[in-house]
Amino acid sequence: MEELAAKRQHALTIGPFGSDLKTSDYCEDGVPIVFVRDVQPNLFLPKQRQYVTPRKARELAAHAVRPGDLVITKMGQPPCTAAVYPVTEVPGIVTADIIKMSPDESLALGDYLALFLNTGFAQKQISSITFGITRPKITLRDFKEVRVPLPPLPEQQRIAEALGRAEALRAKRRATLAQLDGLTQATFLEMFGDPVTNPKGWPLRKLGDVGTLDRGVSKHRPRNAPELLGGAHPLVQTGEVANCDGYVRSYNATYSDLGLQQSKLWPAGTLCITIAANIAKAGILTFEACFPDSVVGFRAHDPATVEFVRSWLSFLQKSLEDNAPESAQKNINLAILRGLDIPVPPLPLQQDFARRVAAVEKLKATHQASLAELDALFAALQHRAFRGEL
Repeated sequence: MEELAAKRQHALTIGPFGSDLKTSDYCEDGVPIVFVRDVQPNLFLPKQRQYVTPRKARELAAHAVRPGDLVITKMGQPPCTAAVYPVTEVPGIVTADIIKMSPDESLALGDYLALFLNTGFAQKQISSITFGITRPKITLRDFKEVRVPLPPLPEQQRIAEALGRAEALRAKRRATLAQLDGLTQATFLEMFGDPVTNPKGWPLRKLGDVGTLDRGVSKHRPRNAPELLGGAHPLVQTGEVANCDGYVRSYNATYSDLGLQQSKLWPAGTLCITIAANIAKAGILTFEACFPDSVVGFRAHDPATVEFVRSWLSFLQKSLEDNAPESAQKNINLAILRGLDIPVPPLPLQQDFARRVAAVEKLKATHQASLAELDALFAALQHRAFRGEL
């Protein structure tokens, strides 16, 4: 295949990095803003819409993105995640963390370019010219040096269509999973009503009276002393709770026997609740594990109550985080958690809710396994397509 350097302006028009918008520029209606969070591999999916006024958009006309343009993240894991701005969207304004690119479709098709930038081939190039560890970034100058395999247009079209069909199947699975994610909260509202206004008049109790709440234990200093780590006892960190899907299914660290002696092993079924940095994010342990004192463990007599409390907390999480005291970082304490008022429906109703949630989780597991198979198929097709073997 021929190669096309992204710097060749007759083939691609690569705009400046996006506008340096301030939150004070945002408004509730007008011209949409394109954020990094809106760009997924080969998919533009806007979240939490924000807008600027038409007047502000005219001032930022150099940063306008139109249907058919590529929107590419300049930072993240990984940077240079790319998608085509779809025909269903009105023109928008890109933020400072987005590169926009307008392909000359007599030489390069937008769908093909987006698909390429999201491959391992492209990411290998990109990773060699990024900087930063926690959030890798790329400069516009360096991005222009990324080299793109450029077969004839009919071949680009064939590759884009073949990979597009596989991507459409993956998108359907992801959409189904997103709907299932919302089903538990919808079921909670249907069965118990709004947990804040308590329209069904369930009796209120303090969370500390519904079950036991205690902090995780990590007595040794420093906490990361080598002799504490690397054994057979799972150690769940705050981030793994904060980023789980409601259930803690994996861990990246372990304690040695010495580490276990200065900590505490919690049983599977414990609800982990973060109380520092990430506030009131929660997940139920699916295996026994230790965790530090930045996480609180909640246990109840019946597992259904643990499931009920997990779902109840999901409605309160943002409010608790927004109102958490802040010094070096936001945090809440055991007294705040134990003193929260929680509506308490009859246990049989909680048990019915837990059974419904379990059914949803079983269905999600099926779709996740199917998505994993589709991901593997897509990766294989990508590999073949950009090696000229499709």
